[in-house]
Parts: sequence; structure tokens; C-alpha cells
Amino acid sequence: MWFRKTGKTQMNSNSKTGLLIKDEILDLLEKKELIIEPLLEIDQVGEITVDLRIGTDFLSLQQGRNAFIDTTTNNIKSRPIKSHYTQTRRKIGEYFLFHPNQPVLFSTLEYLKLPPNIYADLNLRSSFGRLGLGLSTIIQPGYCGCASVEITNRGNTPIRVLSGTRMVQIRFYKLDSNSEYFNKVRKYTCQVRPVPSKANEDSELVKLKSMKSK
Repeated sequence: MWFRKTGKTQMNSNSKTGLLIKDEILDLLEKKELIIEPLLEIDQVGEITVDLRIGTDFLSLQQGRNAFIDTTTNNIKSRPIKSHYTQTRRKIGEYFLFHPNQPVLFSTLEYLKLPPNIYADLNLRSSFGRLGLGLSTIIQPGYCGCASVEITNRGNTPIRVLSGTRMVQIRFYKLDSNSEYFNKVRKYTCQVRPVPSKANEDSELVKLKSMKSK
């Protein structure tokens, strides 16, 4: 398979912590300890990053008639957060428009499965960062699913991008022990499409409101 180690610096991926380099990433992919599928081109794997592609599903946060988005309650009488999003889909090769100051969620084309001792962070490829797009996303150890990416166009000009474009870079970091992050129920995991914010489902909301009444 094409992701054989390069032979430049044969690294033992079990021997060190911190940022993984290319040979370590390729070694984990070959052993199926790390899964990124589909990897369409060999040059998606760089020296310290792997390029990920825009998927086909998008959620755009819209300005509605409400004066604000309420994250303080999940009362059935309140307007649900997900209703503030507009869902749309694009085929690979069709374009999507990032409007100024509009947060957009999309899932990567690639499905990921991380070992329990590796976490990852995502950044934009510099070519897109220079256009005014911004994101900051972390993937917890042991995560499986497509990566959910939150992007905002911080410039004042709409930006058109093709679905399937290599837009995001992912970096992997090895911990010195396995994480138990997913040993209890989490709000976002094993998703293959973007999921709206669940900020109003935090268990602490009830406790905070009870403190106010005292």
C-alpha cells in the first residue's frame, strides 16, 4: 500500500509522546491503529500534517427573527438551537459559498478513528487562512467519525470553495497513556454529518439556575 514508511527516519511510534511526524503517521495507518479513509492522494500526508477534504453536508447559522440564540435552557417551549441552522448538501465538485461573518459547520470527507492515546487538532491550510477564513477544532483521543469543522469567514467578501477540496490540516499528538474521554456519554461522537451546537444540553445549567434562586 502507498503509505509505507519513507525510510528517512524510521521512528518507533510506541516510544515517544508529542507531535507525530510523517513516518509515525504512516506507520499507524499501515497498522490500522489510526484510520483515515478515504485518502485519495499520497501527498495528503505531509511532514507533520494530513490534509482533509470538505465533505458534502453543511449547516449554516442564520440570523433569524429572534434577538438571540438561547443557550440557557432546553425547555420544550424555547426555540431549539438546531432551528437556527440551515442544512444543505453539495455533490463532490459543486461549490459552497462562505458568506462573511456566518459560521458554517461541515464534516470532512474522510472518516477518522483515533487510538485512545492520540488526540488531534485541526487548522486551515494557509491558502484558505489567508482569505480570512478561520477555525479551531480539537478531536479527542479515541474519537471515531468524520471530523466536524466549524468555520467562519472573518473577511468582508464571500468565498466560494468546491466540495472535496483539501481545505483542512490535521495534526496528531501522542499522549503518555490512554485517555478515558469516551468512557462516558459525550454530546459529539461517531458523527458522519455536522451536528448543531448542543450548548443548551450542558448538565450544569440546572445547577447554575438553582444558585440564582438562593
